[in-house]
Amino acid sequence: MNEEQNPFPDAALEDLPASLQDAVRRAGWTTLMPVQARAIPRLLAGKNLLVQARTGSGKTGAFLLPMIERLDPAKPQCQALILVPTRELAKQVETETGMLCGERGLRSVAVYGGVGYKPQIDAFKQGAHIVVGTPGRILDHLLRRTFSLNHLEILIFDEADRMLSMGFYPDMKKLQRHLPDRPLHGAMFSATFPAPVRRTAAEFIRDPEFITLSEDHVHVTDTEHVYYVIPGMDKDRSLIRIIEIENPASAIIFCNTKSEVHYVAVVLRQFGYDADELTSDLSQLDRERVLERVRKGTLRFLVATDVAARGLDIPDLSHVIQYEPPEDFEAYIHRAGRTGRAGAAGVAMSLVTELERITLNRIAKRYGIRMQELPLPTDADVQTMVSERVTALLEARLRERDSLKRERSLRFVPLGRSLAQSEDESAVIAMLLDDYYQQVLHAPVIPPEEPREEKKPDRPREEGRFRRRKPRRR
Repeated sequence: MNEEQNPFPDAALEDLPASLQDAVRRAGWTTLMPVQARAIPRLLAGKNLLVQARTGSGKTGAFLLPMIERLDPAKPQCQALILVPTRELAKQVETETGMLCGERGLRSVAVYGGVGYKPQIDAFKQGAHIVVGTPGRILDHLLRRTFSLNHLEILIFDEADRMLSMGFYPDMKKLQRHLPDRPLHGAMFSATFPAPVRRTAAEFIRDPEFITLSEDHVHVTDTEHVYYVIPGMDKDRSLIRIIEIENPASAIIFCNTKSEVHYVAVVLRQFGYDADELTSDLSQLDRERVLERVRKGTLRFLVATDVAARGLDIPDLSHVIQYEPPEDFEAYIHRAGRTGRAGAAGVAMSLVTELERITLNRIAKRYGIRMQELPLPTDADVQTMVSERVTALLEARLRERDSLKRERSLRFVPLGRSLAQSEDESAVIAMLLDDYYQQVLHAPVIPPEEPREEKKPDRPREEGRFRRRKPRRR
């Protein structure tokens, strides 16, 4: 990953081609947002990019507007593929695509799981130029040969960090086999760039420039500091909801007391998470056992006190979660410093009551930390996220079944319909889905592997272009 050398000045609205200015006016925008001003001129020039940008920063317009100039409405094939992690984001991006690119004659379609295939296939047949979809459903169409990427020119990864936390990495690698064997223009947008996201970028995009937004203090090496205000005595349930939404690959959860450490570890294990505790009360044998799992990277959640966690160095730690703010202000810096190491980005999250928020604000003021308050996820938020993950996982599992297993499973179709139609029996389906979710998703997340150094190809390749790798045999 190369830090950008700023070869292009940031664009103002009046600097854009007339077709892009018309699209901006249709959207009702009066000026470009910083990420758009920085990314658009580089994307118009065909540069591969990694862009760190949060939701609401204007990133969708940043990658859609250049397509107006780069794509050909006269060719009724998919020329741009935008991969997103959720159906809601697919619908949102597709709506904005129609608003910005529709007048240019560019057709688009949102493609995601959990719905029928026919409307999506019809859109492909009608010549959708821009396809916005989740990796799993896109892969389904590719395997069914109802969709082709032979004419693809641009590939965009939107919210890449969430895509990996949803468990889409295996589908992304399988999808990679269907990409055309020629240079493509690629860009990846992500709120954070922890080690798994950086490794994924290295596998998909050749020599990208990394865009930083200095005015927003966004940089690949930054730790993001966020907090949630927890009402009443609901910290344990709130922690579970936050973990369900974030789905961190690995995390340390800090508590102030040994009894709180034990309680939190028990709650996590009861919900099916791989969690262990580390306090000064542990015997030397138990402490070594926990530390060995930490060193091997096989423990997903370590719940610890500050004293017990001193000196720990956990590679690729994506999250630090503070179940309560520390009594010693300086301890916050030590806690947060456990993530965002070795050039990676990390997230330091704090759960605070209204009273504890006062302490957190004092810490932020003392050390000049920019804290961002996030809305506490609701049960409905978790239900939506879990439903999408289970759908994606089940569809991926279905793709792996051979014809005999598919035929065998048909005997249960009538039973499935019967159970779904009965309100009393729907609990049976819910139980099976919950068991599957616990088994598959609550296991430790397997991040992308470190890319191996490859030999230079015999024939020259164009610099700064998208690269396609053949999957390694295992």
